[in-house]
Amino acid sequence: MTYVVTENCIRCKYTDCVDVCPVDCFREGPNFLVIDPEECIDCTLCVAECPAEAIFAEDDVPAGQEAFIALNAELSANWKPIVERKDPPADADDWRGVKDKLKFLER
Repeated sequence: MTYVVTENCIRCKYTDCVDVCPVDCFREGPNFLVIDPEECIDCTLCVAECPAEAIFAEDDVPAGQEAFIALNAELSANWKPIVERKDPPADADDWRGVKDKLKFLER
């Protein structure tokens, strides 16, 4: 079982999770992070670190967010690894908890 970044990360893109990942499985897009399912070792460390509460075990992804399992796999194949924490976007706190953000995902 792998971990999955879900919709609440879109436009928030906090990178606290990156600091604790022992295998550098996070990949960075313009306004979203994903987890490479081939690299994730299911350590759970990232879950508690995510200020947006956007990371879930694959089997525990909230209803309506199941598409993010495939989306993480797809985007992680094309996006570059992120291995150090970066400052979040200036308006990240404004986007935390906003619903229906998939339309804002930049690939």
